[in-house]
Amino acid sequence: MEPEQRPKKDISRIIAEDGDLILEALKRGVRDAMIRHKQAGLPVVIERDGKIEWVKPEDLGY
Repeated sequence: MEPEQRPKKDISRIIAEDGDLILEALKRGVRDAMIRHKQAGLPVVIERDGKIEWVKPEDLGY
């Protein structure tokens, strides 16, 4: 189906109905990414208190 023919999705409704599932999926994805970075010995870039920081793999806590 062409993009202009697809029915529009009501994002507000989707978030209201499935917000908990979406949040849980995001948390799992972040956790999995952090574990993979730690296993590979790679740092992670995060935002903390308005600043960008590099976190060492040994400091990830996963």
